[in-house]
Amino acid sequence: MRQQRGFSLIGFLFFGGLLACLGVLVAQAIPTLLEYQAALKAANKASAGSTVPEVRRIFDNAAAIDNISSISGKDLAVEKEGDKVVVSFAYNREIPVAGPVFIVIKYAGRSR
Repeated sequence: MRQQRGFSLIGFLFFGGLLACLGVLVAQAIPTLLEYQAALKAANKASAGSTVPEVRRIFDNAAAIDNISSISGKDLAVEKEGDKVVVSFAYNREIPVAGPVFIVIKYAGRSR
């Protein structure tokens, strides 16, 4: 007799549940990635400012438009390299998994 191959019903349900849990985690992580990209774009816009208060105001205006809630203008590090203004930031986002378990994603960005 030839041996049968394939998934059993229990194996299929186990892997299906595992994929569903992974899909939920990825679906919760995608908005944080989109917010990071919006913050990076706002930091690039803000680097056009010439003073620190102006850079922070430009970033806060862009953050209000793009709905960035993780950081604000006061969280930015503004430096001058040569004749160019460089805006950098760093923050953490926590994604609750179950009970006391969280996934922490660390984001850091810098204007070009």
